[in-house]
Amino acid sequence: MELVPAIDIIEGKCVRLTKGDYDTKKVYGDPLEMAQRFEDLGLKRLHVVDLDGAKSKHVVNLPVLKAITSHTNLIVDFGGGVKTDEDLEKAYDAGAAMVTVGSIAVTAPDRYLGWLRKYGADRIILGADVRNGRVSINGWKEDSDVKLEDFLLRYMREGTKNVLCTEISRDGTLAGPAIELYQSIMARYPECHLIASGGVGSTEDILALDAAGIPAVVFGKAYYEGKVDIKRIREGAAC
Repeated sequence: MELVPAIDIIEGKCVRLTKGDYDTKKVYGDPLEMAQRFEDLGLKRLHVVDLDGAKSKHVVNLPVLKAITSHTNLIVDFGGGVKTDEDLEKAYDAGAAMVTVGSIAVTAPDRYLGWLRKYGADRIILGADVRNGRVSINGWKEDSDVKLEDFLLRYMREGTKNVLCTEISRDGTLAGPAIELYQSIMARYPECHLIASGGVGSTEDILALDAAGIPAVVFGKAYYEGKVDIKRIREGAAC
């Protein structure tokens, strides 16, 4: 299983929210220092989310992304506010190996497909943020009419390989991940590199996802709150 720690950024600081509610913001320090800590733990990947960008609908925290990619060897995927060709190019230029795109895949499907074809499926991650079975957009501020199953079917057929699926009702709650949801996606699309996100609250939660055959997991708050033991996970899972 691929372990992907998350760093969410507001005003240049590492934060976590609960269920995407900006009023629940809790600050955990400097993003670069946190990224270096993850690298020191032997992790290879990092998920960086520009929450200011997601809210304002354009990329904001590129300097933070650049600092992380310049001072670590982590493979960074970046998301939040990527709406235009310029946003995407800026993210890549700042060192992102991959970019997570969600809202545009809902509101401008042709643009998403153009990016997928231009940059390749290895550099684009489809962000499937789901609430009550439907895909949410713009920093989870809006719920679309698009059903998750229709969303995935369309883009998997078009060659999407990487999917980051967040169950919003669990995100930041430490209440446990939506394992049945992720298993249902893997059963339908066994070729999908699914990155499970939302609800991880313990070492056991990550080991359970691994046992369920989920290829990758994003975690953040559980680590920051001292509830995840990276060493134990790496010893107990096929990482």
